[in-house]
Amino acid sequence: MSTKVLCRTALAGVVTLTAIYLVAPVFVVIPTSFNASPFLEFPPKVFSTRWYQSYFDDPAWINATLNSLQIGVWVTILSVVLGTGAALAMVRGRYPLRAIVSGLVLAPMLVPYVIVGLAVYAVFLELGLTQSILGFVLVHTALAVPFVVINVSAALVSFDERLELASMSLGANRVTTFLKVTLPNILPSVLAGALFAFITSFDEVVTSTFLAGPDVSTLPVQMWSGVRVQIDPTVAAVSTMLLLVTLALFASAGLVRLVRSRRLNRVA
Repeated sequence: MSTKVLCRTALAGVVTLTAIYLVAPVFVVIPTSFNASPFLEFPPKVFSTRWYQSYFDDPAWINATLNSLQIGVWVTILSVVLGTGAALAMVRGRYPLRAIVSGLVLAPMLVPYVIVGLAVYAVFLELGLTQSILGFVLVHTALAVPFVVINVSAALVSFDERLELASMSLGANRVTTFLKVTLPNILPSVLAGALFAFITSFDEVVTSTFLAGPDVSTLPVQMWSGVRVQIDPTVAAVSTMLLLVTLALFASAGLVRLVRSRRLNRVA
């Protein structure tokens, strides 16, 4: 066996072991969620779906889930609009201090969320935005926009601007050119950014803890309370459902990209 084949085999083994190391603890939650015991127990001695039933029967869990979905949808819409506009300004713009502005746009990814949550709480408390859907949307949008900016910027950098020039030379204005030429070409990256924005909002617990209260809470905050206050096995059931939904979303995104690439190959 040649050295090249050995290196490839070793690399594949390392990648496989790393993937197992990262993913295996997550999938431990699945059998734990079917535990009949009132405590988190692995492996379960008796299997039951009682904790899934507990989730659907508890209004607190349902309300928290609906709040997270509502917030996530609004955050996704706002993040896509603001992030795409910011990416266009960062890649195409020619203005002073562009590097500083770009750094500020991406800053929410670098600042610890605890600091963000504390600062937001101090400001929103004065504005009356704590325990409100609007407060969650504003904070989560600030955290999600950088993910859209990164994805869309990468697409714009590799996009051939001559296509836009050709469109405008044929009489199309800038808005029409963007909608008919630019957007279709960068759409996969926009959708990827939207997916990351939704997941960022839906999964956010640190800043949400500062804003949540008896009136308004989110699913991650409810899960954290279920673990911190009492070890509620319902958390394992919710985690399993979220894991399956996340896998379905990423599988759908991968399928869309695969279908799109095959169509492009056929056209070529």
